[in-house]
Amino acid sequence: MTTADTPSAPFTELVNLASRLLGAGVVATNEDTFADAENLLVAKPAEFRPHTFGHKGQIMDGWESKRRRGVSAEQPHPTDQDHDWAVVRLGVGGVIRGVIVDTAHFTGNYPESASVEAASVPGHPSPGELQDAEWTVIVPRTPLRGDTAHEFAVQDDARYTHVRLSIFPDGGVARLRVHGEVLPDPRELDGLTFDLAAQEYGGVAEAASDRYFSSPHNLNAPGRASVMGEGWETRRRRDKANDWVQIALAGGGEVLAAEVDTTHFVANAPGWADLIGFDASTGQDPADGEWFEILPRTRLQPDTRHRFRLDVGRPVTHVRINVYPDGGLARLRLTGRLTGAGRAALALRWFNAVPAAEAAAALAHAGLTSEEAAALAAARPLADPAAATAAVAGLQPADGPDGEHSARRRSALWRLLGV
Repeated sequence: MTTADTPSAPFTELVNLASRLLGAGVVATNEDTFADAENLLVAKPAEFRPHTFGHKGQIMDGWESKRRRGVSAEQPHPTDQDHDWAVVRLGVGGVIRGVIVDTAHFTGNYPESASVEAASVPGHPSPGELQDAEWTVIVPRTPLRGDTAHEFAVQDDARYTHVRLSIFPDGGVARLRVHGEVLPDPRELDGLTFDLAAQEYGGVAEAASDRYFSSPHNLNAPGRASVMGEGWETRRRRDKANDWVQIALAGGGEVLAAEVDTTHFVANAPGWADLIGFDASTGQDPADGEWFEILPRTRLQPDTRHRFRLDVGRPVTHVRINVYPDGGLARLRLTGRLTGAGRAALALRWFNAVPAAEAAAALAHAGLTSEEAAALAAARPLADPAAATAAVAGLQPADGPDGEHSARRRSALWRLLGV
C-alpha cells in the first residue's frame, strides 16, 4: 500500500490486455453449450448462485463446454488430445507478461488441464484467418485445480494481438486475464493528437505514494469513472507531506493539455494539485534527474473535470501529479502528440517485437524489396537508431555510383521507423 514500481511488481499490476474496456472480445469458440465464452472477459469476479437452473442446467458465470465423449461404445472416453478452445482478440496489441486462468466456482466440472497460445495478426482478421495464423505456446499444457485462480508468468518479449485458450478435454473456466505492456503500432498514431498517458496507447502508472483505497492504475484507465471506487484514492495523511502518482507516457511527446478529474470525489478530493515532467530521452533516470514544472499548484474543486491548456516547451516522457495533501482523483488525461524522437523510439520497440514476417511486410510496404525487407527483419533486434541505420547500410546489393539503392532504403526506413 505504499510506492510500487512496475518493473519489480507482479505481472498482475500490469494492464489486462484482454479487458473489454480496451476493446477485447471473444471472436471464436468451438463449443460453449453450457455457458458463453464471452463470460471469460467479464471485469468483475465470477459469482455463483446455487440452485439457479436454466434449460441447460446450473447457470455458471464463466465459459463451460459440454461433456466430451469417445467415438464408440468400445472407446467411450475422449482422447488425451481432445480439447475445446476459445480465441480472444486483445483490446490492444502488447507484450504479454502473465496469464490468469481462473476456475472460480467450477469444482466438479473444471478442465483437467489447459494451455494458452498467442498470435500476432494485424488488421481485423476473421475467425478463419485466425485459425490459419502462426500460434506460439506461451503457457504450456498444465494441470488445473477447481475453484482456483492459476497465475502463469510468461517469458516472451514478442508482441501479440490474440490469444487462444485450450481446455482438455472439456469443462469450465470462469475468467481469463492477460496482463502485459501495451505496444501500439506507431503508424496508427502518426499525425494524431491523443492522450499520452492513456493505458490504451501504452501509458503506465508506474509508481505512487499511496494506494490504500484504490489503485493508481485507475487514473489512466479507459473511459470515465462511473463510481468513486474506479478512481485513485489515498488514505488520510497525518503528516505534512503530499501524495502523488508517476506516469510513464506512451512515448516522448509534447503535452498540450491536461484534464484533472475529481468526478465522484465530493468530500475527499484534493485541495490542490500540480504537474511536473521529466524527459528520459536524454538518458537520465527519473529517480535521479531533474523534473520541471508543467502545471503550477492549482486549486481543485470536488466532483469536477478541470481542464488546462499547457505550454511546456520541451519533450516529456514522464509526468507526476502531486495532490495536496491527500485525497482522490477519478482520471488524469494528458493530451499531446509524439515528438520525432518519441515516435522513433516507440517504432523501434514495436519493430523489434512483431514477428519476422510482419516486420518484413511493413518494410516492404515502406519501400524495400522483399529480399531487403527479409534481411533487415532478420537483423533484429535493433538497439537504437544508429543500429537501424547501420543495418540498412549493410543491405545487398551494394550501391552504385548514383546512390539509388541507398536513397530508397533510407527513405523506407524513415517512413516506417522515423530514423
